[in-house]
Amino acid sequence: MARATAENDRPAEPATIHTSHYDSPLGGITLSSDGKELAGLWFDGQRHFPGNLPPVGEGGELPVFALTKKWLDVYFSGREPSFQPPLTFHSTMFRVAVWIALRDIPFGRTMTYGEVAGMLAKYYRLPHVSARAIGGAVGHNPISLIIPCHRVVGSDGSLTGYAGGIERKCRLLELEGVDLSRFSDPKSK
Repeated sequence: MARATAENDRPAEPATIHTSHYDSPLGGITLSSDGKELAGLWFDGQRHFPGNLPPVGEGGELPVFALTKKWLDVYFSGREPSFQPPLTFHSTMFRVAVWIALRDIPFGRTMTYGEVAGMLAKYYRLPHVSARAIGGAVGHNPISLIIPCHRVVGSDGSLTGYAGGIERKCRLLELEGVDLSRFSDPKSK
C-alpha cells in the first residue's frame, strides 16, 4: 500500500532504514526498507541515489530483501516475475500516483511520458496532466525496475530520462524483448 502525507504534500519518512545489496548483470543494486516493505532499489551511483542510507547490511537480512532478490533473479533471467515484494513510498502524492501508474506498463512494452500523463488525467478526471511533471516524477522513482521507469520513452522515440543511465535503459528493454530499432539515442540527435 502506498503512503504519503497529505499535509502540505510533504513526504512521510520511515522511522528506521535497513539496507542490503544485490549484484546484478548491470551492476550493483542497493535496496532499502522500513523493516517490512521495500522503500528503495537503486543501481549504485545512479542519479537521485540517496546519500543518507545506513551501511549495507546493518540490521541484518530482512524477509523483504530476500523476496526482492528473488524477484531480481527472475527478472534478470529475462522473465516477468509473477510476484512483487511489498512496497512503500515516501514522497508526494503526485509522485506516488505516477509511480503507481508506471506499474501498469506491461513487461516488454513502453509508453511515452505523454501517454502516462494522459492515463493519469483520465484516471483522476483532470483536463490535463503535464508530461514534463510526469518526467520529473519518473526521474525520481526510488524503486527502479519493480516500478518500471525504464519503460517510459520520449514522444519523439528517444530513449531518454533514465536515472540509471541510457545504456542500462537499453539493456533492460532488450532483456524484456523490446525492439530498440524503433527508438533513438538522444545523444545522436
